[in-house]
Amino acid sequence: MGGLLKTELSLNIHYFKSDPPGGDQQIGVLIAKLKLNCLIFFWDPLNPAPHDPDVKALLRICSVRNLPVVCNVATADMLITSPLFLVPKYHRDVLSY
Repeated sequence: MGGLLKTELSLNIHYFKSDPPGGDQQIGVLIAKLKLNCLIFFWDPLNPAPHDPDVKALLRICSVRNLPVVCNVATADMLITSPLFLVPKYHRDVLSY
């Protein structure tokens, strides 16, 4: 998904592989250090994964740090088309998992 977003939106997007010990933890560290402007994190809430607690922890830290997090296409569309999305004050790298 990250590669598609990078190509289609011409944005500087870094994406991780989908593995709980690496991706979830690395993203959590970046969020805790306030190194992200938003997180695009498409997940399936109807199919619990073995790393479901890690997903919940990731979403929880986004709330604690007041980080915009996108979990579905409608929200991604609203965020990316917002006039504030490219304002330098708000814009850093976008991270996709």
